[in-house]
Amino acid sequence: IKADTNKSLVEDTQSGIAQFSSWCSENELAISTEKTNYILFSKMYLGIHVDDRLNWLEHINKQGEKAIKTQQNLKRIAGGNWGISQIHRWTLYKTVIERMLAHGSSAWCLNPTFKMKRKLSSIQRPFLLHISGAYRTTPTAALQTILGIPPLHMQLQFEARFTSIYRLRIPLPIFITDTQPHDLEMKATGWSTHPSEHLKPNQISFEDGEAYIARKDIINIFTDGSKTEHGVGAAFCVLTIDIWAYQWSAKLNDNNPVFQAELTALHEAVIYASHLPNHNTSNIHVENRASIMASSNSKSTNETARKIFKILLSNPRIKVSWVKAHAGNIGNERADQLAKDATQHGQPYSHTKLPKPHIKGIFRKRMLEEWQTSWKNGDTGRKVYNIMPSVSLRPTNWIREDVIFFSQHGPFPAYLKRFHLSDSDYCSCGGIGTALHYATECIYTVSWHMKKPAPNFEQEWLKRVANNLVSRQKIRGIIKFMSENRDLFRPP
Repeated sequence: IKADTNKSLVEDTQSGIAQFSSWCSENELAISTEKTNYILFSKMYLGIHVDDRLNWLEHINKQGEKAIKTQQNLKRIAGGNWGISQIHRWTLYKTVIERMLAHGSSAWCLNPTFKMKRKLSSIQRPFLLHISGAYRTTPTAALQTILGIPPLHMQLQFEARFTSIYRLRIPLPIFITDTQPHDLEMKATGWSTHPSEHLKPNQISFEDGEAYIARKDIINIFTDGSKTEHGVGAAFCVLTIDIWAYQWSAKLNDNNPVFQAELTALHEAVIYASHLPNHNTSNIHVENRASIMASSNSKSTNETARKIFKILLSNPRIKVSWVKAHAGNIGNERADQLAKDATQHGQPYSHTKLPKPHIKGIFRKRMLEEWQTSWKNGDTGRKVYNIMPSVSLRPTNWIREDVIFFSQHGPFPAYLKRFHLSDSDYCSCGGIGTALHYATECIYTVSWHMKKPAPNFEQEWLKRVANNLVSRQKIRGIIKFMSENRDLFRPP
């Protein structure tokens, strides 16, 4: 049954059910209500479920169902303490699960609502538990910090922002970034010229071009790019019959990488050489092999490199050769100094756009700041926060036993009593069964004991243990021993 509105759908469905009921009565057929159900198909466009209220919860629910099915399959190849390693589980989550959940995020996760955040968190949690092998009561925020996996809504919002400004060319609010779509360097695709057109064999050389410098019939041009704490600079200088005939330098945006500075210097050099009289042969000396390779490739994805290729194609008298850097070459050293000077005093150069990693870095930094604020002001996972107060995208090297000990969600009587899984929080040796007790006092774990800290130094002690591999190996021995001998640690 299909209808344009909810009201029409209800009316048409009731009419259809009435007709079906009448037909069953006429043919004396009984329908089992226990085996009867209905399926409501939502609108879907390019893999995104669109509900009537446009709150995207329908899409998140559908994606969550797919994710849970995938998680069930993952359980077949990895359990709490067997199967593929933790780093492989982490990689599968980042490359498979997260990619699936991120589908179309630029359409629905630019400004996630509280309900969306909560639902995404519930979808992410089973995977965090599966990757870490932690107890199911371990706080989600703590697992995210331990594994270096941001809250799912923040990760999807990061990707939605990047896709919007870089791929869809949609400007974002100024409080997110003041970078506009037209400020970003776009990735070029396809061929820059017809495939049959290519550079002359002798136009590009990866052998040291220092031999050309001694020739008086060739105009030698030296290029270089530099990035220092003062900024980014590009420069080239022209040597004609032992005379410095011309030089050019400019200061690029501080966010441009050295590769862009090298390409900019080469681009300006080929423009200069193309305007020289036709009877002059020019040899441009470049110390950066990557910029030569990009500029000689007609399918380069860099727009500046494509411009260089087209100029070289129409001017076969211009040659480009590699020169060894910092080898005492007077021309290369001069270009290098000009580029370094340009980082401070060069004329601003606005033709080179910002690279893709720059805008990604802005959004990633903002995501980390939001994550850090959430972690700092959160109510859960405080035991882990005292050990790891700062978030990072790099996972810690903690294994399952480490997570259990430092989160204090494990086979400890104090934990079991807290969650009403035991009537007593005492260890069978008579002490309070905390994680610290087993690491420093319990008579059953004496083989792995460490010196007990004073009460006011417990947090510092935990930090030192967490950062010391030898201490963590002792912790792992304790947790494994407790897991294998649960009856021994039950309260009397």
